[in-house]
Amino acid sequence: MKLFFTKKEIALRKKRSVIGLIGIIAILIIYLVISHKPAPEPTPPVVAIAPVIEDNVEIYGEYVGRIRAQQFVEVHARVEGYLEQMLFEEGTYITKNQVLFVINQDQYRAKADKARAQLKKDEAQAKKAQRDLERIRPLYEQNAASQLDLDNAVAAYETAEASVAMSEADLYQAEQELGYTIVRSPLSGHISERHVDLGTLVGAGGKSLLATIVKSDTVLVDFSMTALDYLKSKERNVNLGVKDSTRSWQPNISITLADNTVYPYKGYVDFAEPQVDPRTRTFSVRAEMPNPKRVLLPGQFTKVKLLLDVREDATVVPLKSVIIEKGGAYIYVMRKDSTVERRFIELGPEFQNQVVVERGLAAGEFIVTEGYHKLNPGMRVRVSSEPQKEN
Repeated sequence: MKLFFTKKEIALRKKRSVIGLIGIIAILIIYLVISHKPAPEPTPPVVAIAPVIEDNVEIYGEYVGRIRAQQFVEVHARVEGYLEQMLFEEGTYITKNQVLFVINQDQYRAKADKARAQLKKDEAQAKKAQRDLERIRPLYEQNAASQLDLDNAVAAYETAEASVAMSEADLYQAEQELGYTIVRSPLSGHISERHVDLGTLVGAGGKSLLATIVKSDTVLVDFSMTALDYLKSKERNVNLGVKDSTRSWQPNISITLADNTVYPYKGYVDFAEPQVDPRTRTFSVRAEMPNPKRVLLPGQFTKVKLLLDVREDATVVPLKSVIIEKGGAYIYVMRKDSTVERRFIELGPEFQNQVVVERGLAAGEFIVTEGYHKLNPGMRVRVSSEPQKEN
């Protein structure tokens, strides 16, 4: 066995080792190149988008209102006497001038007959005095009668004429009192239960309340607005209680009934208190509401929606697409290259799950409505489906 190698042999062995090592390294490099796969690109998040639209937006305020009758009239006796007849059914609808009660007429008919007879007597006296005066005057002109005779004839005639005037006034008063024994309705409406029974002695002077009549074909709705709502309406040049022919709309109200259905008729605001109540910091508003079927009852409370403004061609987005943080409200806007932009916006009034954007967006832009919680500015996204464009 050879224990020692020559220098030539040692060099040859080193050369072979280096070549083997290089071959192994080359094989490893080739293996790594062949087996290496590029890292997959991240999948863009899927979002839903919608176009920014323009629409006419109705702005409402909501309040609690109380219904009252347009007219509420108390029926009183105007003369004294015993109540003889009641010619209506309680709770029914009555018409203007319909007879309601009849008070005993005996004494008033007698008084009228007496006044009529007195008038006839005075008229006869006046005619006699006139004939006497017509007879005395030519005699006086012929010096066949004295001045005293003429003066007495003139005085008698004038006295008779005054008596006729007094009797006519007495007869008119007596006939009026006789007419007051028939109590008529001053207006059309629903009559309440009677406050007196037949046979009751009623009196004049407003002391005897017979019944009350409620006119409810049209009702009034009273409610209170906050001073803030009032100032906002002023900012929009809306004067409550004043019709403005330059506007395409008027501040009307709609109400909700007890069964949560919306009343089919709308009312118009016809009065607004010109001052704020310092205790409640509100001011009173009144609206007229048609009530042809008499569904609305006086004294009833109801929910009132008042049309405060109509924003024409307002920029509108779904409320769910808006993100609100301490720094303000923003929204993600879709760019043409399928990346998203964080856009801060100024919000206006909300309505029906939508909100008006006062500043920051333009109609026709596309915004992210779903999936924005996983987005960052500049991120590329994938749309789940084609947006539905507004007609």
